[in-house]
Amino acid sequence: MFLCNHCPFVKHIQKKLTEVTQEYQGKGIEFIAISSNDVDRYPEDSPERMGIEAAQAGYVFPYLYDKTQEVAKLYHAACTPDFYLFDKDKKLVYRGQFDKSRPNNGLAATGEDLKKALDATLAGENVPEEEQLPSIGCNIKWKPGNAPEYFIG
Repeated sequence: MFLCNHCPFVKHIQKKLTEVTQEYQGKGIEFIAISSNDVDRYPEDSPERMGIEAAQAGYVFPYLYDKTQEVAKLYHAACTPDFYLFDKDKKLVYRGQFDKSRPNNGLAATGEDLKKALDATLAGENVPEEEQLPSIGCNIKWKPGNAPEYFIG
């Protein structure tokens, strides 16, 4: 998953995200979070602050910094939060939203969409493409001149 410290969309789901990752780690799922934001322009997303954020949020997964932004480019990451799920064969089986909740839309974070994908994957079932709704959040903060073509348009 792609996250960052300052995004209100990440903040909105943070508590439930921690609960979901704890629950599914107990079922054998591994989680990794990556922040790819330009920390020169967004110092609140610096690796030092990432450690503080991870501790305060209770993250139980590695929270890594993509200094060159190459990982975000390889994944075609667009925003935070952005979720990717791979099966046991390392095949991408889900890319989509955590759930339908958003800051100020009145819906509580549940993780419903990601949990459905996790449950299907654990059961050896396919995650239907029509159930893979794109994530909505803050754009990846690209370094000047570094935004990939897919992002520019």
